[in-house]
Amino acid sequence: MSIETAESVIPPKGKPKWLRVKLPTGKKYTELRGLVDKYKLNTICTSGSCPNMGECWGEGTATFMILGNICTRSCGFCGVKTGRPESVDWEEPEKVARSIKLMKIKHAVITSVDRDDLKDMGSIIWAETVMAIRRMSPSTTLETLIPDFQGVERNLDRIVEVSPEVVSHNMETVRRLTREVRIQAKYDRSLQVLKYLKDKGVRRTKSGIMLGLGESEDEVIQTMKDLKNVNVDIVTIGQYLQPTKKHLPVKQFITPDQFKKYENIGMELGFRHVESGALVRSSYKAHKHIE
Repeated sequence: MSIETAESVIPPKGKPKWLRVKLPTGKKYTELRGLVDKYKLNTICTSGSCPNMGECWGEGTATFMILGNICTRSCGFCGVKTGRPESVDWEEPEKVARSIKLMKIKHAVITSVDRDDLKDMGSIIWAETVMAIRRMSPSTTLETLIPDFQGVERNLDRIVEVSPEVVSHNMETVRRLTREVRIQAKYDRSLQVLKYLKDKGVRRTKSGIMLGLGESEDEVIQTMKDLKNVNVDIVTIGQYLQPTKKHLPVKQFITPDQFKKYENIGMELGFRHVESGALVRSSYKAHKHIE
């Protein structure tokens, strides 16, 4: 059954009530917000205006982006600037590690822009960042939300060798829409990356998809099956929201009941964790995924 014909979506004529975000509150959030502002620390939580920032910070989880803020790819869904990136900051691993120590983060998610301009595609900085965090905050657990590194095994090996608790790589969308949504990425290459990571011994692999770009229910379920076939452990499913008018439009708002249905299907397929909801993002409840 296609989502487009089901009573599981509404047309995009204004955000529905379930997408309203509560203002973040709480002692832990206030404390972390003060540290971020005082020391000008960079987190995706703040720069990306994540709707779950208050909840995640209250649980001691935060997401950091490395390798600059200019991406070499131009995905139709992503609000990150595209262009020619600046030179690599080789002091960045230490800076990120100090931020995590200062904020007393229990679980950190590290992500990055794509750096196809670099011979190693940024994988060396990735590995050094994980090692720096291990040195400064040995009790902090880590998730690395990595790009595909063009599927180059040596680059992927650098991630495997530093042993983050979770290694994540997002599919972002279904097979049919991949060329439109991700442009330079390839559906099968992403699946192969996830398979390679698991085959090399990564204990927990993870991936995420966005809904509301015109996919059908059958396509979403098939994507989950494809992820299960490469032994992915954790899946996140959330609502796509258009960053600017220049980006791909929202074609559907998925209802809470439909998100719950996908969660149930995912658990029936055998995933260890399925986070499915309108406001779910890649790092949502990330600390639970190491349990």
